[in-house]
Amino acid sequence: MINSISGTVQEINENQLTIEVNGIGYGLQVPQSVFAIGQQVNLLVHMHWNQENGPALFGFSNSLEKSVFLLITSCSGLGPKLAMAVLAQLGAAEFLEAVQSGNDDALSDVSGIGAKKAEQIIVQLKHKVAKLLESSAHIGSSATLEKRHEISQVLKSLNYSRQEISAAMNHINDNYPGTQVAFDQLVRHALAFLAKRN
Repeated sequence: MINSISGTVQEINENQLTIEVNGIGYGLQVPQSVFAIGQQVNLLVHMHWNQENGPALFGFSNSLEKSVFLLITSCSGLGPKLAMAVLAQLGAAEFLEAVQSGNDDALSDVSGIGAKKAEQIIVQLKHKVAKLLESSAHIGSSATLEKRHEISQVLKSLNYSRQEISAAMNHINDNYPGTQVAFDQLVRHALAFLAKRN
């Protein structure tokens, strides 16, 4: 079982990375391609087995992304492709906030999830999300989730794409995990991160 991988990004093809480790290139699917060729990366990995296609590797920047991926794929009828779409278009913290608050509109915004599937996700995962939030200090309280949801709404109103918002929220989650940073400062950090990427 591969739990993590550290190496150099050799090739990028949309959301598929080839990471070279000691002369071997591993192909990983990632939620969004915020990487550059030649970049040193350290990703958490989940190996998913498909009966027709065999094994596939999925890479995550942090444990929150991986936890949300595993949560979604534990939901009957939902596969890794949809889980990756949720992470790419909505983001991990925003997904948890949407399930916790029963916001099926936010979930049905993700391509591949209609109103019916959004309701199914909320019903099946609400209890698991509550458990995950209780046990994971790195995710933070519902106040932290609410703050992050508001930041993503600000970025949305400034016409940033879903992918850009998701990348900015990952940056915020990784670098400012607690609630001690003021809302306006977090917005400034997110905007500064996005400005550097353009």
